[in-house]
Amino acid sequence: MPRPLLPTCALVLLVAAPLAAQGQAPPLPVPTQGLAGQQVPLIPLTLLAIDPAAENDSLFAPYRDRRPALLRADSLIGEAFEARGPEVKWVLPPALRKIARRAPGIVDDPDQMGQALLRSPKLKDVPDPLRASLRKLTAVAGGRVVMVPAALGFTRGPDGRARAELSLVAADTRSGKVLWRSLTIGSGATPDAALTAALDAVLPFEP
Repeated sequence: MPRPLLPTCALVLLVAAPLAAQGQAPPLPVPTQGLAGQQVPLIPLTLLAIDPAAENDSLFAPYRDRRPALLRADSLIGEAFEARGPEVKWVLPPALRKIARRAPGIVDDPDQMGQALLRSPKLKDVPDPLRASLRKLTAVAGGRVVMVPAALGFTRGPDGRARAELSLVAADTRSGKVLWRSLTIGSGATPDAALTAALDAVLPFEP
């Protein structure tokens, strides 16, 4: 009998995910054990926002230009997932873009699928046409579950340090169900350090 895509306990804990956004519970860790051995596309980030009050803050200069900022965040996210979740066969954004270029008309541009809408904590099902786009992508890239960094926000915290909030979602591309979601928050001397801290919170090191 095939094992479930995600541990049962992780599915039960889905109801607690919105609490992380309210500071009432720690973020849910990425369910790497339930995804072990599976091919899992890590979808590119498409929504990155800086608090309007900090838009002109020199601290966030590396993230002002949208396209370079998204690629920078994708790189940090991909490195964290590969380093902290090596039991999963992550297919990173650069590879997904190559797949899309090699299959025009079959696979949609992974940077233009509308994946940012998954940031809404009320969504239990992936709506079309996003669901269809993700299904076609996994049909070529392999796997069934996708990991979606749905939104990343930066601000300067009360302590003067950079603060990052990252929304992550795992979805089943066949059933269209949202399997897991978490909002993780981190702070650091730089935006990169804050994002890394947020990723550390959901990808804890387990020796």
